[in-house]
Amino acid sequence: MNMWTAIVLIVLITAFTRVMIARHSARHDPMRDKAGPPPANVARQHDPELQREVEVLRKRLEVLERITTDDRQSRSIASEIESLRDK
Repeated sequence: MNMWTAIVLIVLITAFTRVMIARHSARHDPMRDKAGPPPANVARQHDPELQREVEVLRKRLEVLERITTDDRQSRSIASEIESLRDK
């Protein structure tokens, strides 16, 4: 191995090591973890359309829970699902 090959290998190893250190420190940055998600009440105050959509989804979830928890035969469950799709 000549001198220039050794220099190129040293540069490549150094560059690779720096990239790996940067990736590792970016994943474990303590300042990034402190920000956290915004509080839930901010969405309620600033976006009424989002609040309406959440209410609609809650109602749909209640219907699905009612369908799955009732002790009925599979035919009645299938017919209820079809009737709810038509709405």
